[in-house]
Amino acid sequence: MNVNEFERKLRKLGRKRGIAITFDSGPGKGSHARLYYGERFTTLKDRKKEIGPGLLNAMLNQLGLTKADLEN
Repeated sequence: MNVNEFERKLRKLGRKRGIAITFDSGPGKGSHARLYYGERFTTLKDRKKEIGPGLLNAMLNQLGLTKADLEN
């Protein structure tokens, strides 16, 4: 899964659950930015690059989600 796909799935989940999703490119270095899921956030890297399984698990953990949440 690349970063664009992750963000798209997260926005869909947020709409379904009524949770605000915001993207803040200010605090990140270079191509990095923060994606807020309600009050929680994770750092996104370059939007065209793939997310490895370890990084995906860490990002989901920061947001309080599981892989199954993104599948629905």
